[in-house]
Amino acid sequence: MTESGSKVIGYWLSKKKILKLNWTTDFADVCKKHGYSLVKLNLDKPLEDQGPFSIIVHKLTEVIGQSILGDKKAESIINRLEKYLEKHPEIAMVDPLDNVRRLMYRSSSYDIIYTSQLHEMDVITPTFVELYSTDININKEILKAAGITYPFLCKQSVALSTSESHTMCIIFNERGLKDVQPPCVAQPFVNHNAVLFKLYVLGGRYHVVRRPSLKNFHPSEEEETIFFNSHDVSKPDSRSALSVLDEAEATNTPVEADMRRMDAIVTTLRSLLGMDLLGIDVVVENNSNRHVIIDINAYPGYDGYPDLFENLFQCIVEAGDNHRRSRLSECHLLSAKVTARPSHAIFAAGDNCDHGGETAVNQAANKAIERQF
Repeated sequence: MTESGSKVIGYWLSKKKILKLNWTTDFADVCKKHGYSLVKLNLDKPLEDQGPFSIIVHKLTEVIGQSILGDKKAESIINRLEKYLEKHPEIAMVDPLDNVRRLMYRSSSYDIIYTSQLHEMDVITPTFVELYSTDININKEILKAAGITYPFLCKQSVALSTSESHTMCIIFNERGLKDVQPPCVAQPFVNHNAVLFKLYVLGGRYHVVRRPSLKNFHPSEEEETIFFNSHDVSKPDSRSALSVLDEAEATNTPVEADMRRMDAIVTTLRSLLGMDLLGIDVVVENNSNRHVIIDINAYPGYDGYPDLFENLFQCIVEAGDNHRRSRLSECHLLSAKVTARPSHAIFAAGDNCDHGGETAVNQAANKAIERQF
């Protein structure tokens, strides 16, 4: 158990993520410099014995994904953590489990983009539809009704933070419908000259990284379905043949993103999703110049983010400050409601209270809340 009153950031990341980010050395040093200690959560043991925590930061997408698929151990871990957080509402969670869970359902995140105001700036997400069947005729009708044109992408319906969730396919014709692996989301492929912009979001800050992406594709009755791993295609050092433009489409004009639209994407999605640690994939459509959001994920790799750990620390602490302000605001609203009631409803005649300011009850309530911080 940590010392009472100490400033502690509890965290849970996979071993792979910890090693990749040098979390227990480099980030721990940054936290220590600012007066915080870093404690890894043991999700197999009671969290009451490991705290108290000021803030908890995590990447539990794989565990959440396993719980969605019905894994009993994963369900138990998530349930214990949720109960702990219900008991300790003073702890800021970066990011809230419900918000991360919602983001993992691809159709849910696409819906959020689709219904936002981003379209007013020519920022879109492609039309999409979920496929639940392997029946070619059923899928043909669903795709037609949804306006999905060839070629189209198929992605797993739930992004599980596993290599399988990065496995996708491009289907070029009706013959390729035999390759649909439900449940999946289908979206028309957007040609973008093989350039992807990754937006790495840390609270109110973000950094844009340019990456390789898929080349342009067109409808074809002869083309076989292409299966690929999106992570491999968009790595900084990718040498995938799928990222090389055909000679007829090669161009010397670089694809550029509109930073005003990038600002709007980050501000809008961060607000609508209620999250601070985000990776947003954006491409610029050929000819139209529309900015197209093709994927969003929780707690990305942040490769190439300048001064990552200092910015990550500031993001986490600011999220904690925002959480405290939000709770204090809720407390003051509650106090205002209590104050607005007739005095006799709370105090007996002759009770000593100052009706011109805060009542003794309100003062005590506020102090009790403030002590939690």
